[in-house]
Amino acid sequence: MELRSFSSNFVCTSEIVHVGRTRTCSALLSNFTGVRFSRQFNCFGGLCLWNYGASNNIYLVDKAVISSVGPDNLAAETSFQHINGINGSTSSLRVLDAFDDVYEGAVIDSDRLPDSPSTFAAILRFSLSQWKKMGKKGIWLRLPLGKSDLVPIAIKEGFRYHHAEPGYVMLTYWIPEGPCMLPANASHQVGVGGFVINDSNESKKNTVPLQISGLWKIPTGFVLQSEEIYAGAIREVKEETGVDTEFMEVIAFRHEHNVAFEKSDLFFICMLRPLSAEIIVDDLEIEDAKWMPLDEFVEQPLIQEDSMFKKIIDICIAYLEKRYCGLSAHQVVSKFDGKSSSLYYNVIDMDDINCIGS
Repeated sequence: MELRSFSSNFVCTSEIVHVGRTRTCSALLSNFTGVRFSRQFNCFGGLCLWNYGASNNIYLVDKAVISSVGPDNLAAETSFQHINGINGSTSSLRVLDAFDDVYEGAVIDSDRLPDSPSTFAAILRFSLSQWKKMGKKGIWLRLPLGKSDLVPIAIKEGFRYHHAEPGYVMLTYWIPEGPCMLPANASHQVGVGGFVINDSNESKKNTVPLQISGLWKIPTGFVLQSEEIYAGAIREVKEETGVDTEFMEVIAFRHEHNVAFEKSDLFFICMLRPLSAEIIVDDLEIEDAKWMPLDEFVEQPLIQEDSMFKKIIDICIAYLEKRYCGLSAHQVVSKFDGKSSSLYYNVIDMDDINCIGS
């Protein structure tokens, strides 16, 4: 693009400049004479946005790279869009506040969205054009319940639904040509079951099953957001039966597809050791709960007739007889992100062996 010169007495610029040129831009505009400028500074993800408003005709610089300056004029490689020039009023578009992500995209700051739907529509359209020039790829827009009137506007501009939570909806926009490379919404739900064995009486082991529609089953439920698998199992047993437990091992897990709303399901069976014996039934979720002899629990017709349930019980019994080892949880820290996470794996300590299986 060619270099253009313009006089300082009719210019309003909204400039996008790379960090490191910000000070130069400020110095350049400080050389302007005979004009009052209002200035606003925004910075996000390595980009600085400077908004200057003059008191007369208003022009918008949609891409500016400062090249030289004199006392009365500014030369820039740019293009201009006239906004208005009515008796000193100023009205200029700006790029929405956003944060760079690690995949050359941008995450729009939902806390700084315009309140007016019409203003949002104009600024969103302008922002997309700028991000396209900057080579951005995926754009993420999170709209809380209070901004739900902006959803149709974003959809009209080409955004697509990604996922929703009780307090917001997430939308995405893929800029490059070709298929969208943004990660899809979560594909799985995660459930847990707690197999609680009381071995205080060596001649008769008892489990604490729940009765639902005439079937006695182990306590089960879904893992909450940011909850560990073992913590979810402990919580579900406590909520439904009132029994406190200690996690021992994950003894098996089941993977099933197209379970709920076309999502897949991961179900982890956890072996738990009881720390209390009193049962307090949660009437909202289950019909009843009691300690039951293991052989009585196993002999239920539905368990005997269902190959998966029967296999789970066989694994539990093999674990109790130390013929099977499950996966215990170990806290590890990754050098990649410095975060602690739970790694489930099998450990055989020859000084305190838990099973004789291999």
